[in-house]
Amino acid sequence: MNTRPTSITLIGVPLEEGAGRGGAAMGPAALRIAGIRQALTDLGHSVSDHGDLRPQPAADLADHPGANQLQVVAAFTRALEAATYDVANAAKLPIALGGDHALAMGSVSGMARHAAETGRPLFVLWLDAHADFNTPDTSPSGNIHGMPVAFFCGQAEFSPILPAGRPLVDPRKVYQVGIRSVDPTERELVAEHGVNVFDMRAIDELGVAAIMRRIINEVEAVNGLLHVSLDVDFLDPDLAPGVGTTVPGGATFREAHLVMEMLSDSGLVSSLDIVELNPFLDDRGKSARVMVELTASLFGRRIFDRPTRAA
Repeated sequence: MNTRPTSITLIGVPLEEGAGRGGAAMGPAALRIAGIRQALTDLGHSVSDHGDLRPQPAADLADHPGANQLQVVAAFTRALEAATYDVANAAKLPIALGGDHALAMGSVSGMARHAAETGRPLFVLWLDAHADFNTPDTSPSGNIHGMPVAFFCGQAEFSPILPAGRPLVDPRKVYQVGIRSVDPTERELVAEHGVNVFDMRAIDELGVAAIMRRIINEVEAVNGLLHVSLDVDFLDPDLAPGVGTTVPGGATFREAHLVMEMLSDSGLVSSLDIVELNPFLDDRGKSARVMVELTASLFGRRIFDRPTRAA
């Protein structure tokens, strides 16, 4: 078990313009109210809060017919890329509190720059119901929260949001777990570029422990850095209803905690996103509390440490 104290920086990303509905901008506040800082502090970690990013829209970028709210998403991408890079370079672990999943365009890109400068490969564990490998040409909706994986892999250069020569993530170093909703063209792109996909059938057939052992072993073998991007809709909506993109049949409470506990044991995680929490759709903070509990598991809490709650 990895119980080493970690210096953690929380970065609030009140971004909802990447999604097709409002509410995710309240996610950072809900996670703070649910006690994420205290939960991590109680585990012995040093936790600072960067506050919320509040960038002005990127006026230098032209509108794009297939990328909704481009200027706002681009501004958050630039700000979060820089903040994530700075935190990682200061030997701290950044946690992006979202906010919709478009924010991973910035967080993963910032970690890719840090990884390139330290000479270590970056791997991404994408815990999500969706592959998010669309582009403006393939997206049915034009919502950018369905494009971040294609973006940080260099397959969605539809606008000069970040420098074209920036470090990218090798799609073969992306592991998507819990996938169960993929658009037809998106499915072809994922296969073409070699993204590792473990859908819910794979979890049912192989078990989440076997999948996680494979991922952890592959990252360990090359001394890689591991970025974890945790979407609320990775979980079954009965467990976490506070998300605008519910897909039935998601991960159970125990499956999700096992993923986090195995990651904690590995000591490989270098950064984390918590995304798509929409308090407006939640049930009295239920989803926010679950996400905080999963984060605590990732940083050392074990299931037998959990208090009993009154019904």
